[in-house]
Amino acid sequence: MLRRTLLGAVGALALLATAAPAQAQEYDIALISKGFQHQFWQAVKAGADKAGAEFNAKVTFEGPDTEAQVDRQMDMLSSAIARKPSAIGFAALDSQAATPLLQQAKDAGIPVIAFDSGVDSDIPLTTATTDNVAAAALAADKMAELIGGEGKVAVVAHDQTSRTGIDRVDGFVNQMKSKYPKIEVVSVQYGAGDQLQSTEITKSILLANPDLKGIFGANEGSALGVINGKKELNSSVVVIGYDSGAAQKAAIMDGSMAGAITQNPVGIGYETVKAAIAALKGETLPKVIDTGFFWYDKTNIDAPEIAAVLYD
Repeated sequence: MLRRTLLGAVGALALLATAAPAQAQEYDIALISKGFQHQFWQAVKAGADKAGAEFNAKVTFEGPDTEAQVDRQMDMLSSAIARKPSAIGFAALDSQAATPLLQQAKDAGIPVIAFDSGVDSDIPLTTATTDNVAAAALAADKMAELIGGEGKVAVVAHDQTSRTGIDRVDGFVNQMKSKYPKIEVVSVQYGAGDQLQSTEITKSILLANPDLKGIFGANEGSALGVINGKKELNSSVVVIGYDSGAAQKAAIMDGSMAGAITQNPVGIGYETVKAAIAALKGETLPKVIDTGFFWYDKTNIDAPEIAAVLYD
């Protein structure tokens, strides 16, 4: 009797094992970002991790110490390709330098998803990004409004090689030229997204242009450098930034920055991983996944739709 009971139990367990659904496939997604020093990238990572948990994917996330280290980023991309992940997400520091490596990934059958900053290549199946031209044009509109539609302004940007650096400068400068003929962009300089470099650049611009009315800082590090330079020279210049993070939010609240454009970094990370998995399933992807942007200042910083896309 006991033997029949045991056999019956073993049989029932066998049936349950057969009926249980197979564990969903775990994908291996390697993300190579532009850096780690800004809170922006930590927010992108948080979005990628969220998607990884939701879609049963192992997500690795790495980037160079600074956004000036193009060679280091190429080494990271090369190492990622060598370990043959299921897919790669890549945010390019240089929109052209990575093309040979991306071709290697394609030849190895590894789908590539660009995020934040695209490349000059059709190898990535899609790019999850902000419309940086439109966002910087909005920054120009806000600057024009704040300085009364006339005067001299300047730009402190992160680089001339990444798609974000190019598009944000072009979006701001071209908007000023086309819509605000009485506003002159007297200087565009690049500080590699580094606060200290951007601080020194800001001070040199202000000293050379004592009648300057405004400066646009085109990413987190650039904007913080502009704020620091303004404070060190006790200037009243209007500052508009890009991205958010605790320091920029504090600058808006204390009045040293008028306002800024925020991206949706958590959304960028999430959509990158989601797109990679869709590609692995053979789904067709749009050429661009627009993750959105918003203007925020002291009047709306606490609004729910704005607070949701700011990061600390």
